[in-house]
Amino acid sequence: MNKMTSFFRILSVAVAGASISICAFANEKKPSFEQYIAQIKQEAVSKGYSEQFIDNAFANVTFHQRAVKADRNQPERVETLDTYLPKRVPDWKVQRARKLFKENQELLVKVGDEYGVQPRFIVALWGLETNFGRIMGNYNVVSALSTLAYEGRREAFFKKQLFAALQILDEGHIKVENMKGSWAGAMGQNQFMPTSFLAYAVDGDGDGKKDIWGNKADVFASMANYLKTEGWNDDLTWGRQVQLPEDFDISHAIPKNTGSRKNWLKAWDGHEKTMAQWQALGVRRADGRDLPKVDITAAMVFPDDQNGRVYLAYDNYKSLMHWNLSYYFVSSVGVLSDRIKYPAIK
Repeated sequence: MNKMTSFFRILSVAVAGASISICAFANEKKPSFEQYIAQIKQEAVSKGYSEQFIDNAFANVTFHQRAVKADRNQPERVETLDTYLPKRVPDWKVQRARKLFKENQELLVKVGDEYGVQPRFIVALWGLETNFGRIMGNYNVVSALSTLAYEGRREAFFKKQLFAALQILDEGHIKVENMKGSWAGAMGQNQFMPTSFLAYAVDGDGDGKKDIWGNKADVFASMANYLKTEGWNDDLTWGRQVQLPEDFDISHAIPKNTGSRKNWLKAWDGHEKTMAQWQALGVRRADGRDLPKVDITAAMVFPDDQNGRVYLAYDNYKSLMHWNLSYYFVSSVGVLSDRIKYPAIK
């Protein structure tokens, strides 16, 4: 056998060995949901939780195929802001928001003063997230997060949320049977993910618990704390709709698809201008009047394109985009908050 023949025989064996190894790996079975939960429980105990606590937290854990389906098949609707806003901010929701604002005004003003957040934005977020606490989701949060971690598409994210949920239970804020949320694990009347709960939820009435499910003092204070932590300034509103002159250079606006919040904030820094500068570029209020003569900066955003609605966004817009990185969502919060304010509630 010559050296070349010997080389190819060795190569063939090596490749064959590799293929056997690859096939063996490919055929390795994924653990069952029950086995996966057993692994999670062991990991939780290794983090210092008692076996009794963990057994109780996972006592009724269930695999929710509906949650997996919802995660994989989130609807993609062809929509514009002009079709979206009437559905998200219908007149009945505006009237209910104004009614609940008046009913809870004393508490809302107290929270607003403490955190420096105008109450109308708290009510707007409350209405848009859960219809003022009416639709919070009925999934057991531990089950929903366990399901989505096991499914594997975003395992690291949902495992992190799952362990945050365990911390919330361990701190005694809610009982596991009452820890309800959406299919993705968003919880309570403000739909905080567990890590957001740990970062922003507060005990609004001093009873020792952060109950965003049933305690409005905690719900309102947690929302306000979120916004304040993310830079809210109650000297400002959120933004305003404007009109543009003909042949306006749209490069002055933030590009629509920046890919991430980090890139979006970077684009903001490169595009913001003073109100006087926007006025000089021909930008006017939606009714055609001059822009306000105030010493603040703003960035321009197109939720759709230059033929759709155009907004000058103030710094508070960034706090709302931290809550939900969606021009449509932020626009709906802004529009609802404006309709709560105008006309004045008597």
